[in-house]
Amino acid sequence: MVEIDIEKENKAIAQEYKELLRISYQTLTPEDKKLIRKAFDVAVDAHQDQRRKSGEAYIFHPIAVAKIVAGEIGLGATAIAAALMHDVVEDTDITVQEIEKMFNPKVAQLVEGLTKISQVKKDMNISMQAENFRKMLLTLNDDVRVIIIKLADRLHNMQTMESMAEYKQVKIASETLYIYAPLAHRLGLYNIKTKLEDLGLKYTEPAVYNDIVSKIKETKEEQDQYIKNITDVLKKSLDEEGVEYIIKGRPKSIYSIRRKMAAQNVTFDEVYDKFALRIVYKSNPHDEKFLAWKIYSIVTDHYRPSPSRLRDWISSPKSTGYEALHITVMGPLGRWVEIQVRSERMDEIAEKGYAAHYKYKQGATEESGLDVWLNLLKEALENAETNAVDFVEDFKMNLYAKEIFVFTPKGEIKSLPKGATSLDFAFSIHSEIGIRTRGTRVNGKLVPLNTELKSGDQIEIITSQNQKPTINWIDYVTTSRAKNKIRNVLNENTKKIAEDGKEILARKLKHLKITLNESTINELVNYFKLKTSLDLFYRVGVSAIDNQQLRDFAAQKSNTFMNFFKTKIKRSPGVNPESVNKNELSSSYDMLVFGVEQDKLDYKLSACCNPIPGDPVFGFVTINEGIKVHKRDCPNAISMQSNYAYRIMQAKWIDSSQQEFKAILEITGMDSIGLTNELTRVISNNMHVNIQSISLSGDAGIFNGTLAVIVANNTILKKLIDNIKKIDGVDRVTRIYNN
Repeated sequence: MVEIDIEKENKAIAQEYKELLRISYQTLTPEDKKLIRKAFDVAVDAHQDQRRKSGEAYIFHPIAVAKIVAGEIGLGATAIAAALMHDVVEDTDITVQEIEKMFNPKVAQLVEGLTKISQVKKDMNISMQAENFRKMLLTLNDDVRVIIIKLADRLHNMQTMESMAEYKQVKIASETLYIYAPLAHRLGLYNIKTKLEDLGLKYTEPAVYNDIVSKIKETKEEQDQYIKNITDVLKKSLDEEGVEYIIKGRPKSIYSIRRKMAAQNVTFDEVYDKFALRIVYKSNPHDEKFLAWKIYSIVTDHYRPSPSRLRDWISSPKSTGYEALHITVMGPLGRWVEIQVRSERMDEIAEKGYAAHYKYKQGATEESGLDVWLNLLKEALENAETNAVDFVEDFKMNLYAKEIFVFTPKGEIKSLPKGATSLDFAFSIHSEIGIRTRGTRVNGKLVPLNTELKSGDQIEIITSQNQKPTINWIDYVTTSRAKNKIRNVLNENTKKIAEDGKEILARKLKHLKITLNESTINELVNYFKLKTSLDLFYRVGVSAIDNQQLRDFAAQKSNTFMNFFKTKIKRSPGVNPESVNKNELSSSYDMLVFGVEQDKLDYKLSACCNPIPGDPVFGFVTINEGIKVHKRDCPNAISMQSNYAYRIMQAKWIDSSQQEFKAILEITGMDSIGLTNELTRVISNNMHVNIQSISLSGDAGIFNGTLAVIVANNTILKKLIDNIKKIDGVDRVTRIYNN
C-alpha cells in the first residue's frame, strides 16, 4: 500500500484553494471570500476520509470543479461555494437544511439541485440514463447554475478517467457526447464543449483520437510557420491603421477534425482548415461594429474571401449570445483559412458564455441573465408525458441546431433552429397562433405548413378560429416547443380515441390468438415504427392500422419467436476454405462471438452501418429482433451506449467460417477512355472478389461510379480499395453504407 504524506497533501490542498481565489473571473468581495472559505472548510471536513480511485484525497475533485466554475466558466461566489459542496449531501450526513442554516437559501438550492441529479434509482428497467438526463434538465426550473456546475463536474471526471474500467469509460464518454457537450454548446460555453468533445472521442474512438493527436504534433512546426506568415502580413496593415489588437492562432479541436474527416470522407492531410486565426481588438461600445468591418476590409485586401463562407454574427448574434465575424480566405499555398474577428467583449462572451453577459449588462446580476432562454427550456420540460428517450433526443436536437434568421410581416427578426418549418414559426410567435394556423405564406407565396424555412425568409401566418391541429402536424414541425404544444392539444381527443382503440386492438388480437400485454404492445410499437403505446392505440382507433397489417404482424411474430431461440448455432460456411489465401483470412475474422464467455449467438447485421468481418463491432439486444450488430463508429452508437448501456453486448470476430459479405464502393475521378475495362481487370485480378454490379457516369470530364462487390472480409476489401486507387484518373474510393 502506498504511504501518503499527509502534511504534503494538506499543503497541496491549501495551494489549490489559493489558486481557486486567484483565478476567479468575477471580482470577489470580502463577503464572497468568507462564503467560499466556509464552503471549503465544510467540504474538507465532510470528505476528509474519502479517496478517489486514483488514490488522491477526494477533496481535490470538488476544488477542481470549483476552479472550472470560477475560472473557465466565470460564475460568482454562490456557484463556487455550491461547486465546493456539490457531493457533500450525497456522501455525508450533512443535510440541505443544515447547509441553508450555515449559508443561505440560494447555496442550499444549488446543492440540493446537484444532489437530485446524482440520486437516480439504479434499478430502473427503462433507459436509466435518459431518465437521469431528464431529471437533470428538470433542475433548470430551480436554477440554471445547477447544470453549469454539473458540466464542470463532468469535465473534471472526464479529465480523470484513466483508472476506470474500459466499459465505464465508453459509457461515460458516450453520455458526454450525447448530452453534456450539446448542453455546453447551448449555454455558449465553447471552451468546455470543445474539451468535452475531445475527451469523449479519446474514450469512444481511442485509435482515431491518438492518430489525429500524433498527426497534429507532426505538423505543428509547419502550421506555426504558416500562421506566422499570415500574421506578419496582417500586422503591418493593422498597425498602420492604428488598430489595437492581438492575433492568436488556434488549432481546430480534435473532435471537429474527426467530424470533418467523417463527413467529407477525407484523410487528415485533406482537411485544409485545421486551424483558425483570431483577431481580438480593443474598442469602445460605439465603434465595435465599425472596427470589425474595418478589419474585414484589411484582411480581404490581402487575401481573397469566400463570399459563401462569410458569417456575420455581429449584426445578428446567435441565440447563445455569440458575436463575431468569421471570414474564410484563400491563404498562401492555396489553403483556406478561417479568420475570426471579435472585440474583447465578444471574445469574453464566446469564452465564458452567459457569465460575461452579466459583466457587460448594465445593472444585471448573476441571477437575472438567462430569463428568455430558461423560459423556452421550461416549456420543453412541461410535457411530462413524453417518453424519456424521445424527450432527450428532441431536446438534444434543439440544443445543437444551427440557427436561421427569418422575418415577421412587420420586419422583426426571429431566430429558429435550422430545419424549422413555417408551422414552427407560427408556434414561435405564440402557441395560440400556432394552434389556429390555417395556412402560411413565405415571401408572399402560399406554401405547405411543413415548408422548411431559409435565412432571410419573411413569413405570414393565416389563422382561423375553427382550425385545430391534426395528428399529422407533429410531422410538420421540428422544434420541441411546437411538438409539445401540438401534443397537448391533441391529447384530450387522442386519449378518448386511444381508449377505444385499445379495446378494438385487444379484440382483434384475440382472434389471432395473441394476448394484449406489455410485451405485445412494445413489439407492436416497434413493428409499426411508432414512438408510444398511445400512438399505437390511436392509430387502431382511427383505423389507420387495419386487419391485414395485424395479420402480417402475427406472422412475423411467430417467425421472430422461432429465430430468437435458435441460439448457439454455428453459421454455415459459404466459401471453400481451400480457395482463400490464409494471409487474407486471418483467424481473427469471420465468426462473431458475444460477451465474456464468447458465446456464439444468433444475430443480425444492422443495416444502418452494414458491418463486415474485421470491423470493430458491438451487439445491441433489441426488443423483438434479437441481437443486432453495429459498428463501433456507427452513427447511432453514441445514442445507444448512452441511453441503453445495459443492452450493449461485447462482440468480436473470431475464427474463419468464410461467409461472403456485400460492400458498396463509391469511386470518383477524372473521366478517361477504357476506365471501366481497367476497373474490371483490377477487380478480377483480386482473388476472392466478385462484382455484383458496376455503374459509372461521366459529366464534364468528371466520373462518379458505384461498385457493389462480394468479399470475404475487411482485409480483402482494403486490398481491393488500395488497388483501385492506383488506377490512373481515380481520385477517391469510399466505402458507403445503407441509411
